[in-house]
Amino acid sequence: MIYRGLYHFTMAHQKGKATDPVKYFADPQNRDLGIIKQKRKPNVKLIVAPFPDLQRGSDQFFFHNSLKAS
Repeated sequence: MIYRGLYHFTMAHQKGKATDPVKYFADPQNRDLGIIKQKRKPNVKLIVAPFPDLQRGSDQFFFHNSLKAS
């Protein structure tokens, strides 16, 4: 990731827009270079109920057991 971003830094340096590579890569305007990792999104539990607002108290809120072994 840094290697790819060095090209962009050298172009900005030649134009006089950047002098320090660390500050250049950490700048919020250069997030599209992908140098600084973004925070991960929290895991979200998937609700597969067809009408979750109506079935909140039901046992089959997250999955439906249609095939029960007798």
